[in-house]
Parts: sequence; structure tokens; C-alpha cells
Amino acid sequence: MRKGEDRDPYFIHSVAHAADVLRAFGTPKEILRLKDVVDRTGHSKNTVFRVLYTLERTGLVEKVGAREYRCTIHQHRTRKYKISYAAQGSDYLFSHQVTYGLKREAERLGNIELLALDNRYNPKVALRNAEVFIRERCDLVIEFQTNENIAPILSAKYQEARIPVIAVEIPHPGAVFFGANNYQAGLMGGRALGQWVREHWEGKADEIILMELPRAGPVPRARLTGIHAGILEELPELESCPVVYLDGDGCFDPSFRAVRKHLRATRAKRCIVSGINDASVLGALRAFEDSGMLSACVAAGQNAAPEGRDELRRNSRFIASVAYFPERYGAWLLKLAEDILTHKPTPPAVFVRHQLLTPKNVDKYYPADQIVPC
Repeated sequence: MRKGEDRDPYFIHSVAHAADVLRAFGTPKEILRLKDVVDRTGHSKNTVFRVLYTLERTGLVEKVGAREYRCTIHQHRTRKYKISYAAQGSDYLFSHQVTYGLKREAERLGNIELLALDNRYNPKVALRNAEVFIRERCDLVIEFQTNENIAPILSAKYQEARIPVIAVEIPHPGAVFFGANNYQAGLMGGRALGQWVREHWEGKADEIILMELPRAGPVPRARLTGIHAGILEELPELESCPVVYLDGDGCFDPSFRAVRKHLRATRAKRCIVSGINDASVLGALRAFEDSGMLSACVAAGQNAAPEGRDELRRNSRFIASVAYFPERYGAWLLKLAEDILTHKPTPPAVFVRHQLLTPKNVDKYYPADQIVPC
């Protein structure tokens, strides 16, 4: 529900849902599955099914397969928007998937001129890119950069230029936040770890290792807080278990080095491992393996990145990863951008729907991995 809609006596939610579903179709010829419409609108499967059923009965949508639909009306989008996107870094897979999804969705919509630049994981580059966007007089900026120290500076620049901003994953003052529900995502991963430890280690552990990313600030760190809370929710007896925070910078190699160094000093025999993302957790896992201590750990990740999904299929000590579905961000972000630009009420934060992936269900959510290897 958008902010303010619950207090607007004239707002008809069912009509708004129908409009969202109709906008999901790019052209009258485009055929979409039920799942595609769910992904593009962000509404629940049940809501989308009921809307599609009603639109089909009224002749605005045509059913062309068991779960495939085609819009029968021509939608004319008169206003063309210039939207700028600053990617976190092209060599970072999560960011790459967001970028690809945005470009594909902008092309599908046809009324979006997308200017995409790469922040290259560098605050100075992010500031230079902001200057470009302002000079280009874009209608809206989608900012994806992980350094909280420059977030206020970027926000001030855009505010002075009167350009609305959507901040991806890292909050920026005055911007609409879009991204992970960090604490809830952490809880999901922590609960999975706690259940595994109870079943396999009789609920006992000597140490909890959490791979952090300090420069991203307190909001992503809520993910780690959630992980710890999820573990304790399942295993309250681990309240006094030592928690070690290691800076892996969200990357495989620094995480590998940090954990390998730590393992030389620790006496822990049973370690629970998690962290900010899959890359850092997999780096930690490889450090345990390199040290001949793989059986002494159990790990769960965040993001369900391709390398994490691949590790789940190996049935290793990597038992779960919480999915964020960055490949779907493009449709969600541009729908949010359109709402902002058309002055529809928008909430201050829009969260993605997370899903815990395990060796048992990873192929259900990512069957294409079996066709195109990770």
C-alpha cells in the first residue's frame, strides 16, 4: 500500500491494482505468464491472479495459454522520461544484474531514456557521475553506491537540482529507499543456521563469525543483527556464545584472508558462519577448507548470488542463502520511478520480498541455472 492511500477515502485499491497489471504489458502483442506479471507489479500472486481473471472476463486481457495472458488494449505512453542510474560497480555481479534488468525494462516500456554510469565502488566516481546526471537534467536518479559518508553530499546535490532520488540498498537523506529488508533477511538466514546446529551439533557451538562491511553503514549491518537474533531465536542457549565480526569488505578474497588469519588464533571447534553477502561467506568457507577445518563450520549466505546457488547444489557446509532477486529490480525500480514522477503517493521505503534458498528448493526458484551454468 502506498503511503497515504489508507487515509484517502476516494482511492479505490482494486482499480489501482488493475492499472498496475495493465501497465505490466509493454505491447498488445506481448504474452506474459502469471509469474511475469507478479514480478513486474510487485503484487502477490493471489492478487494478480484475481485481477487477471477479472480483466479477462471484462475483455481487457486475453488468456492465450494455461497461465499466459495478453493485453487487448493499446496503452499510449505520451511522456518520455530521462532516468539516470548509477551502478554500484560493473564487476560486482549483484549490481550487474540490477543494471541489466533496468536496461531491459526501460527498453520494454519504451518511454524511458536510461542513462547508466558506473560508480566503480568509488565515492569520487560516484560524485562525478552525479554531476553528469545534473548537467543532463534528468527527471530522476536511481543511486546505487555503498559508501554512507558521501550519501548526504549526493543527496544535497540532487536536492539543489530538484531531482528526486531512489537509493538502492544504502539509504540517502531525502531519497526513497529501495532494497533489502535487512533485519528480516538476516532473521531468515539465522533461523536456518540455528535449526541446522540443533539438528547436527545438538545445539552447541563455540563461536559465531559474521563477515561485515563497515563502510556500508548501519542499515546493511542490521542484516548481521538479524542473523544473530535468528540464531538465538532457535538456540537461546547460545546467548553467551562469542560473536566475532570480521571485515571482509563484502568480497571473497578479503574475507578469505580475514578468516584464515582468525583461524590461526581461535580455539573454536564448532563455528557458525554468516555475513553480509554470499561472496564474503564463501570466502570464509574456503578459509576453513584451506585450513583443514571444513567440518568445524556451518555457513549461510545472503543474496543467493549465482556462486551461492552453485554452492548450495554441492551439498557442502553452505546450507542456505537468502534470495534478494536482483534480476527483478529493474521492473520494480522503474515502476517506483513512474509513481514518483507522476506524483503518486509513495512510501519512504520499498522492500523486496525475500526467500530462503536451500539445496532442496534452489532449482525451483532458479531452474535456468541448470541450462546456463552459474
